[in-house]
Amino acid sequence: MGYAAQKRAIRNYRARLSQRGFTRFEIMALESDRDLIRSLARRLAEEGPEAEQVRAAMKTAVTGEPPPSGGILAALRRSPLVGAELDMSRPREEGRKVDL
Repeated sequence: MGYAAQKRAIRNYRARLSQRGFTRFEIMALESDRDLIRSLARRLAEEGPEAEQVRAAMKTAVTGEPPPSGGILAALRRSPLVGAELDMSRPREEGRKVDL
């Protein structure tokens, strides 16, 4: 009876992971790379700019292609000030008179 419950628990856990967009797969690698691959997988599973940086670095290392351009533009678009309708105009002043 314990065996069926364990299989059901694993099936439910994997279903929850797939709802979050994760996929389980098996890879073959050297034993010495186990910790590296696990830490890489953990980092890639996170969301955020650090995961995107790791993903871009890995793609560049594996494919040999340069990273895509537009990184600065993407960073500016992620700014919390996007759409804030800020008034950046300044009053025009002539300055003071100086006697030389």
